[in-house]
Amino acid sequence: MMSGVTSTPRRWRVVLAAGLGLVLTAPARAPAQADQPATAAVVTMTDRLTFEPRRLTIAAGESVMWKNTSLLVHTVTGDPGKATLPTSAALPEGADAFDSGLLETDQTFEHTFTVPGTYRYFCVPHEGASMVGEIVVEAPGAD
Repeated sequence: MMSGVTSTPRRWRVVLAAGLGLVLTAPARAPAQADQPATAAVVTMTDRLTFEPRRLTIAAGESVMWKNTSLLVHTVTGDPGKATLPTSAALPEGADAFDSGLLETDQTFEHTFTVPGTYRYFCVPHEGASMVGEIVVEAPGAD
């Protein structure tokens, strides 16, 4: 199972374009490696204390990336043991808990889901504001 926190690169290159003056360009991203699972979707964490989309369906073996687009610190926590409300987190039988830790603005967290079922996760600092999301993982070949 793969989980990780990354930061968006903040280095910009200044390019002198003929007749256009100075232009800022973002650095190129490294291509995904062939042995890495495909990212099925991106879920954003917002200033409105929501995960968008709130509910997502993927196939087993796919990864989801969460990106904090908010000015607030958030977490992605799929661990019933860390929830203060019983409805904030749930895992299918046999699935491992996951937790991003604190994610600052523009940081990301990625998790690969291998066990089919419904995963309910939450943001630790905003659990009381019902910042909860759900990932439904379908078995391979399910339609």
